[in-house]
Amino acid sequence: MNSLSLEQKLAQYHEFFAIEHQFSVNIMAIDINETNSFDQFVTNIPMPFKLATDMSAIDQSALRSLQNLGNSAAQLVNFLNQQSQKIDLLIGYILSQQDEVQHRYRGLEFGGGGIKFITEKKFNVGQLLEVKIFILENNCAIYCYGEVVDVESTNKQFTHKVIFHFIQEEDREVLVRTSLLEQSKQLQKLAKLRDQENK
Repeated sequence: MNSLSLEQKLAQYHEFFAIEHQFSVNIMAIDINETNSFDQFVTNIPMPFKLATDMSAIDQSALRSLQNLGNSAAQLVNFLNQQSQKIDLLIGYILSQQDEVQHRYRGLEFGGGGIKFITEKKFNVGQLLEVKIFILENNCAIYCYGEVVDVESTNKQFTHKVIFHFIQEEDREVLVRTSLLEQSKQLQKLAKLRDQENK
């Protein structure tokens, strides 16, 4: 575990924008002594999650290079986006098989710094967790290790705030992009509601 104080770890959680959103998350307690290096963590990443990360990185790289082509690239970008959507559907199905019911909990908030989830079982502050995040409506599935930095109790349920202990930078970028995309969707819904109320 890193040597930061609890206050510093909570500040780390808030360094990135986070959005309230319901999602599925798999949580398993793990022993830090078994996985004390980033290299060991990378070795432990299940193949479907590695595949999803690689596919996302390839997509982003391809779109960046096409932007240099200007207006003539519009049709090509449209075609490639359609192909990418087909692959996303397939990857989404493969990743959904990684969502284990016995370890599934309800996520409440996510961002580049960590996640918040709710359970009937309490994990202790400082506990290291294996985390699988599934935001499949946005083709987002992330495998990482997290550390519990805050626990609140309400109505026999426990809300946990978790910072990322080990996460690939590409996966952090995916979470940041997904949080901004989700914020955009939520703002569009609010705008539509306001329009309906004003009519």
